[in-house]
Amino acid sequence: MAHPLGNTPSKVIAVHLNYPSRARERGRVPDRPSYFLKPPSSLSGAGDPIVRPRGCELLGFEGEIALVVGERARRVRPEDGWSHVRWVTAANDAGVYDLRRADRGSNLRSKGADGFTPVGPRLLDARALDPDALRVRTRVNGELVQDDTSDTLLFPFGELIADLSRLVTLEPGDVILTGTPAGASVVSPGDVVEVEVDGCGLTTGPLRNLVEEAGHDLEPWGAMPAADPAERAAAWGAARPPEPLLDARLAEGLRSVAVATLSAQLRRRGLHHMSVDGVRPTRPGDTMVGVAHTLRYLPLREDLFERYGNGTNAQKRAVEELRPGHVLVMDARRDTSAGTIGDILALRAARRGAAGVVTDGGLRDSAAVAALDLPVYHGGEHPSVLGRRHVPWDTGVPVACGGALVQPGDLLVGDADGVVVVPPHLAGELVADCREQELQERFITEQVLAGHGIDGLYPLGPRWRGPYEQWREQRTRHKQHTRHEQPTREGDPA
Repeated sequence: MAHPLGNTPSKVIAVHLNYPSRARERGRVPDRPSYFLKPPSSLSGAGDPIVRPRGCELLGFEGEIALVVGERARRVRPEDGWSHVRWVTAANDAGVYDLRRADRGSNLRSKGADGFTPVGPRLLDARALDPDALRVRTRVNGELVQDDTSDTLLFPFGELIADLSRLVTLEPGDVILTGTPAGASVVSPGDVVEVEVDGCGLTTGPLRNLVEEAGHDLEPWGAMPAADPAERAAAWGAARPPEPLLDARLAEGLRSVAVATLSAQLRRRGLHHMSVDGVRPTRPGDTMVGVAHTLRYLPLREDLFERYGNGTNAQKRAVEELRPGHVLVMDARRDTSAGTIGDILALRAARRGAAGVVTDGGLRDSAAVAALDLPVYHGGEHPSVLGRRHVPWDTGVPVACGGALVQPGDLLVGDADGVVVVPPHLAGELVADCREQELQERFITEQVLAGHGIDGLYPLGPRWRGPYEQWREQRTRHKQHTRHEQPTREGDPA
């Protein structure tokens, strides 16, 4: 992994707590600085991935100002410390909280993995900087999450140099990570972290790194990842993990019933226009359950496309706004003569944790999209870009998709038959009624297989109600008996 420092430094030293804002988050203010070492092999540069080991969930980022020693420092005074700094740059002190217990205090494995210390992309001449006038900012997926200045430090740069050099000789090229401000938290594969340091009219530029998942399992010899509530709280900091968009039990309930059954139950409640018509799946064997996040396209107007269609337009914003469990629902006015999403944005949606994509417009790069582990429902394949027919206009608004009104927060359920919109307040009772309907249909199917006619049987009429209830009771007793008869495993309580 390339970094802008040139020769590999003899050591990378990191400060535990140095910003008052971070100290308030942690609930303690140190009276003296404390440190830990990171291996020089953890260094990387802008554009290199930060790879989260498999089995870990708590990859933390920490935007920091990094000092690069230019002149050998041994027992220097605080007022002379800054003169030993040659370069200043941006750094990300990354680490996985899941492995902190493995080397409590030293942070070797939790913060020392290859690529866990990106620095750069540019080195700023320390002689042209005021050490009390530097600013560090961190963005995650374009959103500003950390912003602080060096004049607030608990332990100024010169004091850090002096303190360390009392016992440790600082050699030219050594790197000192000077602490992170409030806002450090957790990132996931697919997220992009950017750290930038500026001051006195100079800037490092954004140190941009994509978070990726390791392509292999962590070998089983040695400590394995583990996270408890305390580690999760420490990792997330003030941000706290977002609440799930959809209750897991409700999601599983919706996934367990057929879209056709849901559609029938919605019609019984007077909701006759809840299906997204004219769309088909790229992966017919998949099911989809998620919460609607909406994007609206309007008809192309060439004089407005430059303003609304270029740059970080509504289409790209909609993808970057996705949270795990969202279904991106696109209103393209059922015009399939231009693409509304292609392989790159679909991949980004998958990396953002999307539960699926639904568009009543065209799909580009259909083979590549079908290869993704992402349910996508579309109106038809088309090779052209959206600028042929559509202007991406806005997100997070009610839309019409395939003739159905979809509001942000509605539930979308899809299978091989298509997609239906489920009002959230009806979801629980719909699952219960769908399961009852499907149970009745199973009984009816058995009777038809046995040779009975469908008159009075389908739908279930009064004559068959008694036999059905008896069949249902026998089925319940059999399941309970089977459950009680399951042998206990060795070591399980009898």
